[in-house]
Parts: sequence; structure tokens; C-alpha cells
Amino acid sequence: MARIRQTDIEEVKARTNIGDIVGERVALKSAGVGSLKGLCPFHDERSPSFHVRPQVGYYHCFGCGESGDVYSFLRAMDHLSFTEAVERLAARIGYSLHYEDGAAAPETSGRSRLYAAHTAAAEFYRSQLSSPDAQAARQFLGERGFDAGAAAHFGVGYAPQGWSALRDALRSQGYTDDELLAGGLVSKGQRGVYDRFRGRLVWPIRDVAGQTIGFGARRLYDDDQGPKYLNTPETPIYKKASVLYGLDLAKKSISREHRAVVVEGYTDVMACHLAGVTGAIASCGTAFGSEHITVLRRVMGDSEGSSGEVVFTFDPDAAGQKAALRAFGEEKRFAAQTYVAVAPEGLDPCDLRLNRGDAAVRALIDAKAPMFEFVMDQRLSTYDLSTVEGQIGALRAAAPIVADIRDAALRPGYTRVLARKLGLDLAEVQPEVERAARRAPATSPGVASQRADAAASAPGPSAGESAASVRVTLASLPPALELEKRALMGVLQYGHLLEKQAVDIALGLPMPHPALEAVRQAVSMQPDLTKPGWTSAAVDATREPYRTLTIELLTADFPAGTERIAQTTAMESLRKLRLRALEREKAELRSAQQRLEPGSAEFRSIGMAIRDLDVRVRRLMETE
Repeated sequence: MARIRQTDIEEVKARTNIGDIVGERVALKSAGVGSLKGLCPFHDERSPSFHVRPQVGYYHCFGCGESGDVYSFLRAMDHLSFTEAVERLAARIGYSLHYEDGAAAPETSGRSRLYAAHTAAAEFYRSQLSSPDAQAARQFLGERGFDAGAAAHFGVGYAPQGWSALRDALRSQGYTDDELLAGGLVSKGQRGVYDRFRGRLVWPIRDVAGQTIGFGARRLYDDDQGPKYLNTPETPIYKKASVLYGLDLAKKSISREHRAVVVEGYTDVMACHLAGVTGAIASCGTAFGSEHITVLRRVMGDSEGSSGEVVFTFDPDAAGQKAALRAFGEEKRFAAQTYVAVAPEGLDPCDLRLNRGDAAVRALIDAKAPMFEFVMDQRLSTYDLSTVEGQIGALRAAAPIVADIRDAALRPGYTRVLARKLGLDLAEVQPEVERAARRAPATSPGVASQRADAAASAPGPSAGESAASVRVTLASLPPALELEKRALMGVLQYGHLLEKQAVDIALGLPMPHPALEAVRQAVSMQPDLTKPGWTSAAVDATREPYRTLTIELLTADFPAGTERIAQTTAMESLRKLRLRALEREKAELRSAQQRLEPGSAEFRSIGMAIRDLDVRVRRLMETE
């Protein structure tokens, strides 16, 4: 495959804001001048330790140690090759890439071709919705209150009834059967290759960045022997366990309001959004599970101390109750409070909007109840509370739910609620709740997650690692080196704003710790601190095991409220380094002078050198 010119690789990266790319997958908040922070997408954590520095084009997690530039982020998130990552970002900004030796852009590049094929398929399906053959599809939408504008907003389309309509359309655009099979767009049987979706209403399923990665299709015709809903199978770009329908449209609302509404189907998502509940999402043909939670928490910015909400809507039937209990089992993975909203008369959000209007959908979400209260009621409903045996059985079933309420301030109140629902005295219920609390595992998922975060960020050798090979981090450096740390941090983050001479002089001074000295040498090797990408070169130039320290200095919070203050603070740190070096040199000269005969030529020579140093110190002091 032809290689992209290095100058193009650097140009695309320089024109791309890494904060925008990361922000499509992680809710980022300001963490000081030029710094953004969010929950790490590479490991599960309760408190945000993932930092992004758009100015220098770098990210780093102070919990798990993952770091890199915009290309490495895309490669890790979307499993792209390096070439594919560059091509995707180039297409995003409309930049024409050039390849070595004048070669043309490669026609195939694995996953990029699958993304492109799905984009083409989505457009094909969308165009078919207005065809005469799609009357049943339009009728389905209309009967549920969705007009052409709603269909267009969600990209809804129609898959023709023929066996190869999509296949023929995409083959005419240069896609091969192998590519279409790999993407799950067609299937293969004894009679050959045929369209996977035929005679169905089709919803494009997009990832959080808005790329179409699969489809969900609803049966329309009585002679269709397939399932009511048919989804894309597992492919290199579609993993149903981590895909949430509507997240691309809902992410801004979820991030802004710190509230997500989890519904059960595509039409429910549409109904909620059109009713003004724009944080609605749904899983795609599978139960809402742990990987969905991980994705959602990052978009929400769901960390300890935040005031987020996750509202689940369930049908009141047996399947809905089962789904609620399953969700409750995963509930502790959230830092946010979890709730359940059940519509009157068993209506789902789509039917509720159709029968009672947009306001009823909004009222449904506003009338939510805490999930533990909903689950407690479900447990109690299975017992005959008119009998002593039923009361005791219900108490034993519901007590662990109350004991497991995360907010300790709520437990006494819900213990009284449970007693009232059971018709028992508080004195009978409270001991059972306390016993349930003692029987609970020592580490709930939330506690385990916090301990994992702490372990991930704690310095120390792992198995088979010698102390000498352990990565040095900011946390492992002694407090006495604060000035050196701040000076290097200032240069790495704001070198383009600093006076070159001041930087050169200060970084010409050796540093007292081997890790900081390694970083100093790597930074000093860079000829132009105004050139885009110089910080990446400095990271690469740092010898191991000190490279992680360079990355942390590049991405850590710098003590400044504005860029102007950051520039001043960085220059002040460099000045103090120089002053300290001059004072140290003066002290050494005075010590040497004391060992000489007063009046001797060498004594006078050292005295002149000390006076010269005094002049240099005064000049530096005058720059305050």
C-alpha cells in the first residue's frame, strides 16, 4: 500500500483539534487553561483522570497511563490502521492526501471501506423510502406519528423486497461481495449472495461519532418469515454489546444535562426526541449491559460527586420487569442516580406520544421513581402480604435492596417505607436490613472500581519488574523538585509563547533528578518550539523509563487561569531556575575563596567573578 507523505500526516494533525475528536466519545470539561478532563475511555474509573491538551495535540490518563496523539486515539477507539486514521481525519477536514512516489490513494483500506459502504447503504435505503414500493414503510411511520421530517432526521429508510437491490447498487459503486459480507450488508446462502434486509423499514445505527456502522430493520409484510426486528450481525465495525442507538444525536444533551433516558426501541427513541426528551437512547437488539454503561458514563461525564441521572423506561409486563431486574444488577456501575419510569396503561413512549401528545412523554420522564424503589415493589408483588409467611418472605427478599442503597442518608427512610408496605413494625424490619448489609460483599462494583483506579495510579513495580525499570511519574517525584517540574511543564505546554533565549539558557542547566534530566535533554534537542508537533518529538526522544513523565508534564494541569498568566508563570519558573543556579555558583565560589590567602591574585580573581554574578543576579531580579 502506498505510504502517505509525512508532511501531509503532520499537516492533517496540525489542522485537527484533538479535543473535538476525543469529545465525540468522552464528555470533557475544562481543567484549567488549555486543558480538558474526562473519564478515561481506556479503563473503567469513577473519578476523571483523563487529560487532553488540544494546544499540544496530546492526551494522557493519569490512572492507567494510556497516552498519545489524535491518530493513536482513533486507532485505539475504532481499531483502525495508522493509514486509515490519517485518511479519516483528512476526509473530515477536506484535505487531499498525497502518497509517496506519486501513487494514487489506495482503493481499499479495510475498515475504512466498511464505513464507506455503510454510509452508501444508508443513503440508498433513505432514497428508497420515497419510492412507490415503500408505501407500507411510510404507512408504518405515519401510523406512529412520524412524518417525512422525522424520518429524515433519524435517517430512516426502506429496504426493497428484491433479493439484490442493495447489492447491485453498492457493486455499481465499486464494492465487492466480500466487503459487503464482511459488513453484514448481505448474506450468503446456497443460491449465492443476497441482501440481508429485504422489504423492511430500516434505521441506520451510528457510533458516537456519527459514522453508520449497522442497521436495524423492522418487518412490514405478513409473508416475511423472519424475526420482527433484524439487526446487523457482529462485524469488524459493529459490536452490539457496546452500541447505543441514538447516541450520536443524544450525546450533546446527555453531556449538557447529565441525564440519559434508556428506552427499549427505535421508535421510542424517535418519540422521545421529538417530544423534547433529547437524551433518549436504546440498546440494539440486546440487553442493556456493562459495555453500554461504560460508553454512556463517558459521554455523561458520570464521575463521583456528579449529579447525573439515568432513567430507564420499562414495559410493566413480565419482560419489562425482567429487564428492570437485570438493569438493577448493573446499577452500581453508575455514579449517577438511576430511576425507572413506567407509563400508564403499559404504553411505551411511542404509543404514549401518539395517544396523549409530547407533554405526556415529558411527564413520564419527570414522574420517574428511584430504581431501587421500583425493584423493591417488583419483589414484594410476588408475595402474598396477607399472610405471615408472605410478609417474612417479602422482607427477606426486599431487605437486601434497601441495604444496598448507595446514599446512606436514604436507607432509614426506605426502611420505614418497607415496613409500611409489609405491614410490619419498624423494629421487625430494621434488624433484617442491618443483617442484609452485613451479608453484602465487602466490595461492591463501585468500590472495586475505585480501588482499581487507585491501584492503576499508584507507583510501584509490577510482577517481574525491577525497581529500576518502573516508569517514573509526577506523583513519584519528591516535593522538593516542584520548581523543576513546573519549569519543564511550562516549556512543554507553552513553549511556543516563551522567549527562546530564556528557554535555551534555563534548559542548558542540568537537573538534579535523573528523570527530570532525561526530560530536559529531550526538550533541549528540539530546535523550534513554535513548530507544530515538536512536543511529540520530545516525547519520542525521551529515553525509557522516563517517557511517561514527559507525557504527564505535557498534559498535567498547569497552575494558571489564562494563557497570559500561564506564559508569565512559565517564564517566572525559568527565571527562578537561572537565579538558583547563579546563587549556587556564587556559594561555591565563596567557599573556594575562603580557602585562599586574602589579597592573592586568585582571591581577587574569584572576587571579580562573584561581582559579575551579582550583576547577573540583579539583572534577573529586575525582570520581576
